[in-house]
Amino acid sequence: MIADPSPDRHYTRFEDIQGLVIASAQAALGIHLLRAAGLVTGGTAGFALILAYVMGWNFSLVFFAMNIPFFALAWHVRGPVFCAKSLGTVTLVSLLAEALKPVLHVDAIHPAAAALLFGVSAGVGLLGLFRHSGSLGGVSIIALILQDRFGIRAGVTQLTHDLILFAVAATLFPLDRILWSLLGAVVLNAVIAFNHRRDWYVVT
Repeated sequence: MIADPSPDRHYTRFEDIQGLVIASAQAALGIHLLRAAGLVTGGTAGFALILAYVMGWNFSLVFFAMNIPFFALAWHVRGPVFCAKSLGTVTLVSLLAEALKPVLHVDAIHPAAAALLFGVSAGVGLLGLFRHSGSLGGVSIIALILQDRFGIRAGVTQLTHDLILFAVAATLFPLDRILWSLLGAVVLNAVIAFNHRRDWYVVT
């Protein structure tokens, strides 16, 4: 049964851990499918993917390194618990993204399928992280701060950032890859924009 949202309801430590692990796994799966089609995305992960493609660097290492400056901001603005959770989930996603390579081979996937599945999987993953006071760092942290302080939807902030990132990516990659990638980013941000609100808290 669905109860009314309650500001006094808090997740237990076990609920937090399992929620963050599952959400991180979903985000990592989405990134894995995206890479299989050679597509990009927005946010810090998008910057990391672009650098990985162009420079031949390891995505997980770049993704983790790029998030380090944002952890200090997370600590200062939202406290040590949020910072610790964000650090944990970024680390977990980085590890899982690498762990999926040898155990989940995707030899061929249509870019449309990769974009849609990424958008849904990563979007639901980010929702899980947000609802357990975690994030994937970078732009996600900025988006949550703007939503908490100014009421700007997290998905709107991320979509604005992603449009700028895709404008840069359009100068580096073929147009068809950019268009399919944009589809995935739109789906991801739509999932967040329509489903993430602080006043929604479903308790069973």
